[in-house]
Amino acid sequence: MGAPVAVVATLANTRIGRRIGIAALLIVALALLFVLSPLIAIPFAVAGQSVTTTGNEAAPPAVAGDWGYPLAGGYSKGRGFGYNPVVGCSYCTTDHKGYDMAQGCGATVYAAGSGVVITAGNYQGYGNAVRIDHGQGIVTLYGHMQWGSLRVRVGQTLQAGTAVGAEGNTGKSYGCHLHFEVRRDGTPIDPQPFMAALGLPLK
Repeated sequence: MGAPVAVVATLANTRIGRRIGIAALLIVALALLFVLSPLIAIPFAVAGQSVTTTGNEAAPPAVAGDWGYPLAGGYSKGRGFGYNPVVGCSYCTTDHKGYDMAQGCGATVYAAGSGVVITAGNYQGYGNAVRIDHGQGIVTLYGHMQWGSLRVRVGQTLQAGTAVGAEGNTGKSYGCHLHFEVRRDGTPIDPQPFMAALGLPLK
């Protein structure tokens, strides 16, 4: 036991010995850092994940009075109301009854106005769709949403800005988008002047 201690003491008094000692301490410190770093990083990773998840949640859509936009934030406009043929789509009607808007597959779709859900599921050529009766003969339709994405049920009363489902490509659809339709007394009307009159102009 005495000999190793004497050797260490002798080495500590030399320049080479001190360098060896410093190198050994650095190796031990690096080994400890390697072993302990996951324990230090986990709380930060968890905290960062929760912040990221919150940041990715869509802000609610703009609402003016009892009405709001069916998508929150910016969107791409597709076909408008009326004569709009689709090149390369044999089953797409040329007489378009709604207004197509897109943020991408899975984007949240919101109720444009308060009312009662009268359809929630497969509906004609609209695929997975929701229809809301707003009273006074006005019904809005949200078509082509993803299967399994609906958050509402028939008979449920909604407020403007309530999430109803997610943008998809179901039914007679040609790419992910929301088909937004407004009907007055059962007849489709152009959603652009209807929404503009409510202070919510579409593109």
